[in-house]
Amino acid sequence: MIRVETLHKHFGGFRACDGASIEIAEGSITGLIGPNGAGKTTLFNVIAGVLPPTSGKVYMGDEDITGLPPHELFHKGLLRTFQIAHEFSSMTVRENLMMVPGGQSGETLWNTWVKRGQIAREEVALKRKADEVLEFLTIDHLADERAGNLSGGQKKLLELGRTMMVDAKIVFLDEVGAGVNRTLLRTIGDAIIRLNKERGYTFCLIEHDMDFIARLCDPVICMAEGKVLAVGKAAEIMQDDRVIEAYLGTGLKNKKKEEA
Repeated sequence: MIRVETLHKHFGGFRACDGASIEIAEGSITGLIGPNGAGKTTLFNVIAGVLPPTSGKVYMGDEDITGLPPHELFHKGLLRTFQIAHEFSSMTVRENLMMVPGGQSGETLWNTWVKRGQIAREEVALKRKADEVLEFLTIDHLADERAGNLSGGQKKLLELGRTMMVDAKIVFLDEVGAGVNRTLLRTIGDAIIRLNKERGYTFCLIEHDMDFIARLCDPVICMAEGKVLAVGKAAEIMQDDRVIEAYLGTGLKNKKKEEA
């Protein structure tokens, strides 16, 4: 579904991405790991149109989407969430979801005068869909809660819910487990698996929790210093000496040798 070819993104003399090439298969849950500064988030930002590449290409299927802005990619079904949730804190959880779909009649001032019936019907349909999403994510009890009052994990679920309001094709999740307790992290993982299996979503996620990665992801891509270091199944990646040294630390590498 996504193919990145020899991607470079430079910030002055710093090469955040330095010739990275990856493929994300349709229907997969692909994990992206690596030490801080490896270029993972920069790679996400270039794919999602947040940053233009210095050079290289990004394809979605056979279409060259290099440099397209986020709103155009959104309409193509490519969505990206952030490590820090971007909710509308003063609005309810349900209202946050209802705002997501574009092209609503109520967005035009003239329509608020001449198409009130159409707007009302659209809002009823959006409310119904939002409630279905909240039930799917098991947070329907929070529908009328202000989004700013949610816990970190609940906000991550809300971010995931936004992608369901527009039937995304591929979702890029940036550290969905950051600051989330284990119970909610399992709920988030369950939701990702269900969306993948039941609704055909393709996912690519950055995550440091290797247990979470191992549970969800196949394949796993490891980056270091702006390059792709290794690609494989989670168990293989976690046994790769290059990955252990670059990402997990030499201490774990020595422990593995002692256990052997």
